[in-house]
Amino acid sequence: MPKDEFSEAISRKLCTDCGVSRTKDPARCGQVCQFIKPDYPAQEKRVHGRARDGAREDELFFGPYLDMHRAWAKQPSDGAQWSGLTTRIAEKLLASGTVQAVLTMVPDPEDRWRPVPALITESGDMARARGMRMGYAPLLALLEPARERGITRLAVIGIPCQVYALRALEAELGFERLYVIGTPCSDNTTTENFHEFLGRLTDRPDQVSYLEFRADYQVELRFDDGAQREIPFLKLPISDLPSDFFPLTCRTCVDYTNALSDITVGYMAGQGEQWLIVRNERGRDLVRMLGDEVRLAPVGTKGKRDGAVKGFIVNTELAAGGLPLRRMPDWLRPLMAWLQPKIGPRGLEFARARLEMKAAETVLHLRRHHPRRMKYMIPAHVWALVAPYGLKPEAGETPEVAPSREG
Repeated sequence: MPKDEFSEAISRKLCTDCGVSRTKDPARCGQVCQFIKPDYPAQEKRVHGRARDGAREDELFFGPYLDMHRAWAKQPSDGAQWSGLTTRIAEKLLASGTVQAVLTMVPDPEDRWRPVPALITESGDMARARGMRMGYAPLLALLEPARERGITRLAVIGIPCQVYALRALEAELGFERLYVIGTPCSDNTTTENFHEFLGRLTDRPDQVSYLEFRADYQVELRFDDGAQREIPFLKLPISDLPSDFFPLTCRTCVDYTNALSDITVGYMAGQGEQWLIVRNERGRDLVRMLGDEVRLAPVGTKGKRDGAVKGFIVNTELAAGGLPLRRMPDWLRPLMAWLQPKIGPRGLEFARARLEMKAAETVLHLRRHHPRRMKYMIPAHVWALVAPYGLKPEAGETPEVAPSREG
């Protein structure tokens, strides 16, 4: 990617470098950033025709949707993070001429884990985008170059903070056709920090070719020589990481499931398969394009999430207050690692647990670090998710509503 296609990032607090600050008008960050003053109900209504319906329990968690599926490509793609559905959708869009380009991430030539934004115009080149990257990359900085090249039909594969800004800019950009394929996102970090994390997991971090946090409470590692290793969540050295390993932006994100995408392709409720959240008719069109290449099944749910969420909130309260986290005794870890996949929440219940955890994390960390931003950054549905756990807004933490006039 030519360096002269966009400028350097402007340093801002609570910024994930989505790319807007690198465009010709970086001041737009103030109007389009998820971490300044997001308006999810208005954006959801504009994109999907309606905001999330609080009467539908799962929309409160996951955002507006038409369909949900467990899904798996019948012939998984080599090098894919899961079965390759995200990449295959993009390939189909390009091959059919539905779009002229796909804006996505590819690996840096010198570091397979470092994400680099790219405009891909040939379906065969989408293979470069397979797999996970870890780090920040200015995806949206290539929107202006795309328009300057005459691209009017575009697909974008992005994480939530990128997609929120994209949707806020959508009308201004004036694309004739725009498809948004979202992936869930929770905790990002710098590529350098990620390399440090790999070094804590294995004595040959440079040979790790694949890493995934799976819904069965295991982290899967694959190596260049074909070896594989699984590590239970409870045995990960998370509590040993420095306090700033995950930036405050990721600890205060209110859109884990990418609610403004046309379709979200993730894994949390997949129970070993992929999880599709089809949000609007454009999303349905994308699933139809896959035809009989994909196997679809209903999404299931098992277990109870309350205990896991309560324990997470206690630890987060300690972390937000600068106190040491509660550590499980080493002798107990093997037993709990064996029990967790059997009795812990799974399927939709696992996904709901993660959404409640992220909501609580947002409230507690903003209350600690940026209390004045709470009334702007926390949507009403986030307060609804944490209310059952005793987290309620305090004075000044929600937008002031002018009293109605009766006359």
